[in-house]
Amino acid sequence: MLIYKLPGKLPNEKIIKILRQDGFVLLLKLLAVVVLAGLPALVGLIIFSLYPNLLSGEISYPLIILAVSGYVLFIWLFAFFSFIDYYLDVWVITSERIIDVKQEGFFSRTVAELKLFQIQDVTSELKGFFKFIFRYGDVYVQTAGEVQRFVFKQIPEPEEVRDIIIKLAEECKKSHEV
Repeated sequence: MLIYKLPGKLPNEKIIKILRQDGFVLLLKLLAVVVLAGLPALVGLIIFSLYPNLLSGEISYPLIILAVSGYVLFIWLFAFFSFIDYYLDVWVITSERIIDVKQEGFFSRTVAELKLFQIQDVTSELKGFFKFIFRYGDVYVQTAGEVQRFVFKQIPEPEEVRDIIIKLAEECKKSHEV
C-alpha cells in the first residue's frame, strides 16, 4: 500500500510498517455475505413449496419483490461497509510515532498518534483457535499519556509487530535522552 502523504510528517521520519486487519477477518465477513445472500433463495423455496399461489397475488407479489430488494440492498451495504472499514482502518508505525487512522462510518474518520518515546508497555495477544492457527491477534500499546492504550485489532503477526514497536521505542527513548 502506498501512502502518499503521511499526516503531520516529522523531519527525517520514515515509515517502518503499515498494518491493516488480517485478510482472514475480511474473508469471514465476506463469507457471512455469501451465506446471507443465499438465505432468500432457501426461504423462497420453502415458502413457495408451501404456498405455490403466493406470487400470483396482486398485493403479495410487489410486497415480496420489495422485501427481497430491501434485503439485497442491506447485504450490498454490509459488504461495502465491511470492505471500506477493512481498507481505511490503518495503523502506521514510523521511526518517531504510531498513527492510528480509524474510519467510523462512511463520513467520519479519526486520526490519533502516539510518540514512541511515550510508550511504557507493549503486549501482544493471540486468543482463540483461528487466531492462533492463522497467526493474527491484537497488540496493546500502553502509555502514561491522555490516550492510555492504543489497540491494533486483529492484525497479522502481532508478536513481530510488538517486537518492532519495542525496538523502535527503545531507540527513540535513547535519542530523546541526549
